[in-house]
Amino acid sequence: MSARARRRVGDLSGLPESASGPRHLVWWGNIGFMLIEGTGFLLAAGVYLYLASQTPHWPPDGDALPALMWSGIFTIGLLASEIPNLWLLGRSRAKDVWALRYGTALMTILGIALAAVRWFELQHLGVRWDHDAYGSALWLLMVLHTTHVVTDLGDTAVLSVWLFTHEVGDDQFADVEDNANYWSFVVMAWLPIYILVYWVPRWM
Repeated sequence: MSARARRRVGDLSGLPESASGPRHLVWWGNIGFMLIEGTGFLLAAGVYLYLASQTPHWPPDGDALPALMWSGIFTIGLLASEIPNLWLLGRSRAKDVWALRYGTALMTILGIALAAVRWFELQHLGVRWDHDAYGSALWLLMVLHTTHVVTDLGDTAVLSVWLFTHEVGDDQFADVEDNANYWSFVVMAWLPIYILVYWVPRWM
C-alpha cells in the first residue's frame, strides 16, 4: 500500500461498538418517525377542524356526542402508564437487565389493557365512520391513534420476549430506550386528540 493510500485509511479501533441516545442512528430514525407521524396527526386534526368550521352544528344534527366514560378511563390509564415507562427509560440508560425484562413485560400487560379499553371506547363514539363527514373525521383521528397504540404494543411484546430468551447487550438497551421514547410520543399525541374529539364538540 502506498503512503498516499495509507493516509486515507483511518484507525477506527478506538470507537465504541455500540451507542445509545443521540449517538445511535436508530434514535434519530425514531425521532423521524415521530415527526412524520405527528404531521399525520396534524393533517387529520386540520381536516376535522375545517369540516367543523363549515358546518352550522358540530356534530351535525342527529349525531350523538361521543361518550366520556371509556375515553376518560383510557386517558387516565394512558397517562398513568408513563410512570413505569419513564422508570423503564431510566433503567435502560442504567443498563439494568432485570428491570428491562420485567419492565417491558409490565408495559406489554398495560398495553393490552389499554387496547381493550380503547376497543370499548370505539363502540361508544356515537356515529359510524361512513355516516357523514363528522363520522369520517372522528374515526380517522381515532383509528390513527389506535394504530400507534397497537403498533407500540406489538413492538414492546416482541422486545419483552427477546429480552427473556436472549442475551442482553448494548443494542437491546438502546432498543428499550427508543421504545420508551416512542410510547411517550403516543401518550402525548393523544391529549390534543382527546380534547378535539371529546371536548371541542361540547364547547361549540
